[in-house]
Amino acid sequence: QFQLVESGGGLVPPGGSLRLSCVASGFTLDYWAIGWFRQAPGKEREAVSCSSHDGSGDDYADSVKGRFTMSRDNAKNSVDLQMKSLKPEDTGVYYCAVGCSEYAILSWGQGTQVTVPS
Repeated sequence: QFQLVESGGGLVPPGGSLRLSCVASGFTLDYWAIGWFRQAPGKEREAVSCSSHDGSGDDYADSVKGRFTMSRDNAKNSVDLQMKSLKPEDTGVYYCAVGCSEYAILSWGQGTQVTVPS
């Protein structure tokens, strides 16, 4: 059973930083590609980043490239998303997921709210 729990969201001023964490239980996260997605108010959910499980590297949406970084902690069975230079357009509910294509997700976390006021 794939279970994911996100944490670390909050209210941060423009230019600030946040670190989101996604902790897995019921499976070994290291064996799976893990994606971060976000959904802004009134908008479709979009892919933010993807961490491959085969060592081929991470992918990022153009809108966050250079500002967001994923990292895995196998000891904690978790994947973090470090977010820097946050902008109001980064506001939304952030979800981690098992899989990187929204059409092939095995499990979603419950989401964590990130708010960057304008």
